Amino acid sequence: MQNNYIYRYNNRTMLEPQLLASLIRKHRKAAKLTQVQLAEMAGVGKTAVFDLEKGKETVQLDTLRKILAVLNIKVQLISPFLNQIVNHEKG
Repeated sequence: MQNNYIYRYNNRTMLEPQLLASLIRKHRKAAKLTQVQLAEMAGVGKTAVFDLEKGKETVQLDTLRKILAVLNIKVQLISPFLNQIVNHEKG
């Protein structure tokens, strides 16, 4: 079984890393930030931003989360087990 990472933006499913790369680049440019400025604001190395915008898949999850937060991009998790997990952690 192959694992696919699914990103959603405005109900559009993005399975390919290049689509995420394009989305990040578009948000960065709309915010009038350079790659270096985005990296500084997110507290990550500039190489991480370069790699993400190239569609590289080896960026750490924490690094991705920091960059998405700066760009105000939300990621939605959809799973049939999500409610069960959330309720278990609350109780």
